[in-house]
Amino acid sequence: MARDTAGRPSRAVRHRAALAVFLVPFGALFTLFYVIPIGYAVYQSLLTVEREGTFGPAVQVFGGLTQYIAVFQNELFWNSIGRVLLFGVVQVPIMLGLALILALLLDSPLVRGSRFFRLAFFAPYAVPSVIAAIMWGFLYSPNLSPFTGVTQAVDFLSADAVLWSIANVVTWVYVGYNMLIIYSALLAIPQELYEAARLDGAGQLRIALSIKIPLVVPALVLTGIFSIIGTLQLLAEPQVFQSFTSAVTSTFTPNLTIYSTASVPNISLAAAMSVVLALATFVLSFTVLKLTQRRTAR
Repeated sequence: MARDTAGRPSRAVRHRAALAVFLVPFGALFTLFYVIPIGYAVYQSLLTVEREGTFGPAVQVFGGLTQYIAVFQNELFWNSIGRVLLFGVVQVPIMLGLALILALLLDSPLVRGSRFFRLAFFAPYAVPSVIAAIMWGFLYSPNLSPFTGVTQAVDFLSADAVLWSIANVVTWVYVGYNMLIIYSALLAIPQELYEAARLDGAGQLRIALSIKIPLVVPALVLTGIFSIIGTLQLLAEPQVFQSFTSAVTSTFTPNLTIYSTASVPNISLAAAMSVVLALATFVLSFTVLKLTQRRTAR
């Protein structure tokens, strides 16, 4: 062990020990609940079930890429991915736009009671997604909603509208969460920039457009990546909506497709779907991140 002139352990050694104290618990939990499940899913996706005869016992054997071939031939699975991509193309920009507007309003000196509104905007995020979906499901139901005049005129639970009804639930829950991230980025902007802009005669709108929004682009990118990942993992809201409408099928979203496949049970095919979905999420998120980084670097 390295020691200093007084015979005590060197500072570098003490720092390594402190790092180990903090990193070992995280590493153990990360390995136990993240690395091992991923490894097991990949292993399970390489297996297939064989039977000896018509009524023979089912035996799992190594099947190579058999399950992945079945995934790429599964039209319902890819239809569900296309559905959530359409969902994300519409819902994510609307949600982030609303979050940005609310964050700018909270950061404006013209708004009074920002603490109250900050809590009010964030409050829906404290409601679990399942509870929020149940609440909105009752509001959408023509026979249960207190707004019967609206729900009888517009069928929010029809096959054509249910995807956007779910989008409204997701937006209501997560716009406050994204607003808080963007608002935190706004608070980190030096006040000297605002003072210099005011001396040049800039008003609040010009400050927002020329200073605030460009400087919170990294926060917008971060919330955008989170939203893309959440979109492809959509499960709780459509699963709850199955109790309110038959328009939400067991293959409505990729995660619902995986869940219903595993319930058959066909664990190996569900594991292969999970791996493909995880890779698709990674590729899409990484592509969006690189594209936004190139644009901000120009």
